[in-house]
Amino acid sequence: MLILDVLSPLLLLLSILLLGYGCRAADIPEDTTSEFSVRLYHQLKAAGVQDNIIFSPLSIAIALGMVELGAKGASLEEIRQVLGFNHLLPGVEFSLLQNLTSALSDDDTQYVIRFANSLFLQEGVTFNPEFLHLMRKYFRADVETVDFTESAAVAEQINSWVENHTESKIRELLSADDFSSVTRLTLVNAVYFRGSWKNQFRPENTRTFSFSKDDGSEVQTLMMYQQGDFYYGEFSDGSQEAGGVYQVLEMPYEGEDMSMMIVLPRQEVPLASLEPIIKAPLLEEWANNVKRQKVEVYLPRFKVEQKIDLRSTLQELGIKNIFTSDADLSAMTDGKDLYIGKAVQKAYLEVTEEGAEGAVGSGMIALTRTLVLYPQVMADHPFFFIIRNRRTGSILFMGRVMTPEVIEPNDQDFDSM
Repeated sequence: MLILDVLSPLLLLLSILLLGYGCRAADIPEDTTSEFSVRLYHQLKAAGVQDNIIFSPLSIAIALGMVELGAKGASLEEIRQVLGFNHLLPGVEFSLLQNLTSALSDDDTQYVIRFANSLFLQEGVTFNPEFLHLMRKYFRADVETVDFTESAAVAEQINSWVENHTESKIRELLSADDFSSVTRLTLVNAVYFRGSWKNQFRPENTRTFSFSKDDGSEVQTLMMYQQGDFYYGEFSDGSQEAGGVYQVLEMPYEGEDMSMMIVLPRQEVPLASLEPIIKAPLLEEWANNVKRQKVEVYLPRFKVEQKIDLRSTLQELGIKNIFTSDADLSAMTDGKDLYIGKAVQKAYLEVTEEGAEGAVGSGMIALTRTLVLYPQVMADHPFFFIIRNRRTGSILFMGRVMTPEVIEPNDQDFDSM
C-alpha cells in the first residue's frame, strides 16, 4: 500500500500489504523491474543483519509509478532510471504497470490478487485534472477529499480503508502524527494476495522441528512435510562465495501462474554467504533451469511482517530529488514547494499447509534417512524466497526467513504435538 502526501513539507507514506496463495492473460508484458527488486533487497538486508525481510517489489513500483505521474524534470528521471524504465519511451511504463496489474488480477485466475489505489486530497486545494484523469486511467484510483488538519480522523479513515482492502492483515498503518496542516495529498496503494498450493501439505504430517539460526542457536518450529512433484535444481556460482552448491525449489500455486521460489544454502553455510550472488539475471536463470521432478520437502510454517521506512532506502538507490525542496511534482498541482516527506511500506506474508496468505501429529521427523530416493529440500535453516508470476516475471514478494514462528514448550501448538 502506498500513501503519498503532498504539502509544503509534502508527506508521502508508502505502505504495502502482502499475502500469499496465483494470473492469466494473453499477451502479458514482461516486468522490467527485477534489477530494482534485487537492489532494494540488498539495501534492506544491509539494515538488518539477522532479521526476517518481507516486501513487495511490484507494489513499490506501482506506488512510485503513481508518484511519477505527477513528477517532472529530475524528479521524473530519477524514478524512471531506478525502476528500469529509462529504456522505454516516456509514458509507456504506465501502460506496462496497468497491464501487469490487470493480468495478475484477472477473473480467470485460481488465486486472489486485489490491487486497490486511492487518493486522499486536501479539501479546497486544486489538483491538475489531467493528473487525476491519468491516475484513474492507469491505476483505477479512487479520489476522496479530507481535511488533513483533522489528523486523527484522517488517520482513522485511511487505516480503515487499508484494513478493508487487506482482509484486516494491515492495521494501524498511520497515526495522527503522520499528517499536519501542510499535508496536501495522501496516495495509497494496497495489494492483497491469497493462493493455495497446487500440492498442499497434509496437516497431519506437520511436526515440531529444530530450526538452526545463522548465529548457531536453535529454535523449535512447526515443520511441514510432503513428497511431491515440484520444480527443482541445484546450482553453484563456480566459487566458494556462495558456499558451493545450493538448492532452488519452485512450488506452484493453483493454476501454476504464481509460485514461491525457495533458495536454500547447505546446512552449514550461512545465508549471508549466499546473498551476495543474488542478482536479477540469476533470478531468471533459476526460473529457466529448475526441472519438474519428485522432491521431498520440509518447509517451516512461517509468518513474516515488516514495516519499512523506505525514504532512506530509495535515496540510496538513487531516488533522491522527490524527497528534497528541489522536487518537481508540478504535474500534480500548481502548488510550490511540494516534496515527499516520508515513505513507508508494510508487508505481511503467512505460509501454511494450504498455501500462503496474508491469512499435527506427534513426534519429530528424523533429520537423516537410511535411503534417499529423491532430492530432499530441508529448510531447517535460513533461506531466501520470492513469490512471482511465472509468465511475466513480476515479483509480488521478496524476502528471507532468518527465524520462523517459534514454538515454545508451553505453547498450545507444542503441547498438541
